[in-house]
Amino acid sequence: MSDNKSPKNNYPVNLLDTPFPMRGDLAKREPVWVNEWQAQNRYKKIRAAVKGRPKFILHDGPPYANGDIHIGHAVNKILKDIIVKSRTMAGFDAPYVPGWDCHGMPIENKIEELFGRNLPTREVQEKSRTYAATQIEKQKIDFMRLGVLGDWDNPYKTMNFSNEADEIRALGKILENGHVYRGLKPVNWCFDCESALAEAEVEYQDKMDLAIDVGFAFTEHDKLAQAFKTTIAPVGHIVIWTTTPWTIPANQALNVHPEVIYALVQLDNDNQLILAQDLVAATLERYALTGKIIATCAGIALEHIAFKHPLYERLSPVYVGDYVTTDAGTGIVHSAPAYGLEDFASCKANGVTNDDILTPVMGNGVYATDLPDFGGLKIWDANPKIVEKLTEVGALFKVVKYNHSYMHCWRHKTPLIYRATTQWFASMDNQVDGASLRERALAGVEATQFFPAWGQARLHSMIANRPDWTLSRQRQWGVPMPFFLNKATGKLHPDTPTLLEKIAKLVEANGIEAWQTLDINEFLGNDAAEYEKNKDTLDVWFDSGTTHYHVLRGSHADELAWPADLYLEGSDQHRGWFHSSLLTGCMLDGRAPYKALLTHGFAVDGEGRKMSKSVGNIVSPQDVANKMGAEIIRLWVASTDYSGELSISDEILKRVSEGYRRIRNTLRFLLANLSDFNAATDLLDVNELLEIDQYALALTANWQADLLAHAEKYEFHPLVAKLQIFCSEDLGGFYLDILKDRLYTSAPNSPARRAAQTALWHIAHSLVRVMAPILSFTAEEAWPVLTGSSKEDTIFTQLYHKLPEPTNADELIKKWTHILHIRDAVNGALEQARQNGKIGGNLDAKVSISIQSEAVRDTLIEMTNELKFVMLTSNVEIRNSLNTSSCFFELSHFSNKNLPNVGVDVTKAEGTKCERCWHVTVDVGSDTEHPTLCARCVTNLFGDGEKRHYA
Repeated sequence: MSDNKSPKNNYPVNLLDTPFPMRGDLAKREPVWVNEWQAQNRYKKIRAAVKGRPKFILHDGPPYANGDIHIGHAVNKILKDIIVKSRTMAGFDAPYVPGWDCHGMPIENKIEELFGRNLPTREVQEKSRTYAATQIEKQKIDFMRLGVLGDWDNPYKTMNFSNEADEIRALGKILENGHVYRGLKPVNWCFDCESALAEAEVEYQDKMDLAIDVGFAFTEHDKLAQAFKTTIAPVGHIVIWTTTPWTIPANQALNVHPEVIYALVQLDNDNQLILAQDLVAATLERYALTGKIIATCAGIALEHIAFKHPLYERLSPVYVGDYVTTDAGTGIVHSAPAYGLEDFASCKANGVTNDDILTPVMGNGVYATDLPDFGGLKIWDANPKIVEKLTEVGALFKVVKYNHSYMHCWRHKTPLIYRATTQWFASMDNQVDGASLRERALAGVEATQFFPAWGQARLHSMIANRPDWTLSRQRQWGVPMPFFLNKATGKLHPDTPTLLEKIAKLVEANGIEAWQTLDINEFLGNDAAEYEKNKDTLDVWFDSGTTHYHVLRGSHADELAWPADLYLEGSDQHRGWFHSSLLTGCMLDGRAPYKALLTHGFAVDGEGRKMSKSVGNIVSPQDVANKMGAEIIRLWVASTDYSGELSISDEILKRVSEGYRRIRNTLRFLLANLSDFNAATDLLDVNELLEIDQYALALTANWQADLLAHAEKYEFHPLVAKLQIFCSEDLGGFYLDILKDRLYTSAPNSPARRAAQTALWHIAHSLVRVMAPILSFTAEEAWPVLTGSSKEDTIFTQLYHKLPEPTNADELIKKWTHILHIRDAVNGALEQARQNGKIGGNLDAKVSISIQSEAVRDTLIEMTNELKFVMLTSNVEIRNSLNTSSCFFELSHFSNKNLPNVGVDVTKAEGTKCERCWHVTVDVGSDTEHPTLCARCVTNLFGDGEKRHYA
């Protein structure tokens, strides 16, 4: 109790203080707490305390070990932290093992940038490993600064020797299961990477190309005459349209739709053209030619008729394909099987062998030197020269610039091509034990719960339409595909499963470097002369996509469990980590490695624009933490609907900071007024509390249940909104406002004050625990103040608070909802009276209340003597009927079918103002020893204390 006295007031009130400061000073104090948490092994203490509980596993999708973290990383890690902590407090053992993706091209490129190209593989691997380790340590510090608790001393890293080894074992298992094959096939190819790319590494941007209409001359006139049942001119062309002129040198066929009607068009210049009938008019107009249709046939009639290649002395036969459309162009598609998926499939279906397929484009995007006319040119530079050559030979009918959406490398932002190379693939449609990988994966999608729900349809569509997975890459810094291939046949060594396990053991001891230094002669002995080492590495998406195998059941099997309860990443991971994990899970185990998937959107500025250095709108989590505190970032993440884009700006963060202050001030009020309360001796049974205290506990219980239901569904933005409303309106605007008189003026140990403190104790425990997963720094700061425990104790070993339940909770909430409605009407009347000069403050007033509802009126009459505490006035009178007068105030807009009409009349209270409680009463001075005190304050200070029942 404070002994604060002033010359005007010699009678103390119960104004208490607390070591929990009003100002959080988060930016300065948070780093100290983070260091303390690590020094105290707080995460390990939590693990020890919750051991034996049911497991909840949120498996961390590994960020890439390259560069500083950005606001998107902060969103991701904070969301994970909130969920892990909320599940822990809900009664689960919810460990969090952070991880990092360590292999792959970005790091390899960084090593080239730092140390030059063409380094020996062993040196690239050594430098890459060192670089990744350095990056991990930097990112780890920033993640910890955000208040994220986890096993930071023992994270998983895909470059750890054990993880690399188990990844090789996973490859061996899916190979034995029949999912892996080697073959020539067009794959997404980046000239900058000089490697195949995964589907997840492809993005689309606008690209300006030359769109050309090219004629392939008639050669088999008799066959055409038979197809069209008419005479064929000596000179004629079947015309294709393409936006990739550079593929013309690799053309080996033409494609038509078997059911589309094609027209033979007689031009006025005696030449003939073959076009899709529906496109004839538009096409002739584009060419500035005139002519008429003289015959037609279905596309199937043109099958296998050959036409002359416009540039080289070879023929291009017609193959039919259902993928040909008449949406644009001419209705005829040119086919370069090395550079198109459908082209490849069509040519292979018509007997073209791998040896027959022309592959003039090298890995760096340059034509092979032996290609006539264009050898040695980059394909993009060759485009205009090909157009010139086609014009020269009379095969070009039209050329225009064409802007269209085109695939690009998501790292280099440069255009990709499809390029046929010999790669290792996981088959989507090969039947294994009665089902294909596609069928198993689609079943896995259906068995998975999605947050938000629309993610299911998105992932389902991606799986349903994706091609075979290209597992191999042509890199140095990656987990090898350590196969031995027969030099003559290209087939795997017959003892491959056994050899893979031997290699895995070597890698387990010495890392992937063991494969590079492995001497094939020593390893294979007599077989060595017939075999060579495969040089491909595994797609980095296989690294992260098999963490359910080499982390959940490998490096961290003791701490984690399989399958995971939840994977959580950005919405782009439907095509990335979610996707690769699903496929590897179905290849290894026949099921998805997760039970649920949660996706969040990306951070944008306050105007909805993407973050960009050139625009200057990047918000750095490090800067925000250093200026405002990481707690503000955490509250922003939780208060934003993560299912869409997350807008962030200085103005938005300012509003979040104001919301934080409201929550903090509420918590500080609770802690201050509990500073002389010892729950072991002072806590009362719920039935001993005043009615408003019981109501507050019933309301808090409903509120807590509502918030925990949101947390159960990972809905944090409505949770935060209701948390803030509870603090500012339900508590600050009503209950705590009413409680101040009892807390400050009642005798310190009186039942009335202890009842109030009992309610506050329960409310504080509920509030601090509910907010803890989100406002972790603040909750950890408040916990020892609330409990008197050591500062080394953590709130995250606790469960959510179990609130005592009043026997008539529903009736109390209904009754006090009516009273709250009436109080709103009174507040409106008081404000009007102040504006009219009738009163100064609320305690100057007496209010007369009339209620339409007889039942509510009777309820108020019962508690008339204590209504003044509820209405924050010096006197309250209840009228017998609803009537009006010149000074009568009625708030009809508060009325609804469940709430009564209320009338309020405000007059000045009669009597004198009490020096201590400031109430205006007629009994001030009734005790001559204390002439400035009201009778209530006298008994509270010197007598038995006042008796209260309601408020």
